[in-house]
Order: sequence, then C-alpha cells, then structure tokens
Amino acid sequence: MNPTANSTGAGCSTAGDIKRNLTLVRDEIADTAAKIDEQQVADLASLLSQPGRIFVAGAGRSGLVLRMAAMRLMHLGLTVHIAGDTTTPAIGSGDLLLVASGSGTTSGVVKAAETAAKAGAQIAAFTTNEDSPLAALADALVIIPAAQKTDHGSNVSRQYSGSLFEQVLFLATEAVFQSLWDHADEPAEQLWLRHANLE
Repeated sequence: MNPTANSTGAGCSTAGDIKRNLTLVRDEIADTAAKIDEQQVADLASLLSQPGRIFVAGAGRSGLVLRMAAMRLMHLGLTVHIAGDTTTPAIGSGDLLLVASGSGTTSGVVKAAETAAKAGAQIAAFTTNEDSPLAALADALVIIPAAQKTDHGSNVSRQYSGSLFEQVLFLATEAVFQSLWDHADEPAEQLWLRHANLE
C-alpha cells in the first residue's frame, strides 16, 4: 500500500496531499544527491570530455533521462548516438558508452556494456549497486544511493519503483553538463544554434 495514500480514493488529491508529496520528493532528492561522491561524478565527466564519440544506452525511465543528457551533450558540440536508433553506428575503440541501471543488472544495458568493452570502448555508468555486473564493467562509476525499483519495502525512499534513482540521475547528468559547459568557451547562444530545428 502507498504510505502517502489517503482514504478518499484515487483522483481525489487535495492541495494538502500535493504539498506533502512535493516536500517528500524534494527532500528525498536533496538527501540522496548530497550523498553522491562528487569525485565519481567528476571522473565520469572527465571521460565525457575526451575525444571520441559518445553512445548512450538505458532502459525505461533511466533511458529517458539519458536521452535528455544526450541532447545536452549534443548542444555542447559532442558527437552523441542513442543505442538502438536506426542511424547509430557501431561503437569502437576510442568511443564511450554512457549507461544507467538502478539495479546494475538490466539485461539490455549490461549486454550493451559487454559489447562496448569487447569493442575497446570505455564505459561510464550510473547505478545503485556497486556489486553489480554493470559496475564491474565500468571505467567510471557513479553510485546513486537510492532504492532499487524492486525494493518496495525500502527505508531509503517512500516513492514508487525507482523514482528516486531516476530523479537523482537527472540531477547528476545536469550537473555534468553544467560543469562541462563551465569549461567550454561558448555562450548559450552558440549552443542554441545546435538545437533541433526540425521539430
């Protein structure tokens, strides 16, 4: 049962419910983000700033967050591809695979990392599980100390099924973009020229 549910039923949220849950989500994100090892994130950002193409792979909501990150990296002028898109080329030596999986065991993400490693590419990963197969493959690893999506009895988060991991993943990737941009000699107007115009 949802610990924040009230007895009025679905679709009957009050302003008080929304305020309470805004506070819940905000506080969980702030607490979890504060526990991230900034050096791990800096090491990942360093890999992203190296020459070579960047490939992005993730499943579900984590994959959607990484797609947003890919867009921002493209705005910086980096060459970025989304795994699975029809125009994505083969990954190879000198490239980087950026991946995320809360459990670190998502089969498609782990398989992508294994393929990238065999091709000689480096791997940058976000996960909650430092003992996972994905973590073992990573050249740069960021541990987000959030509950895994199947950990329904967790004391780490009252939110549903991996939401906290995905929320903090978004913050972390935004911080990476902002840090890379801090060191780029390009104004926002220049980045905007790369924004999609076939919308």
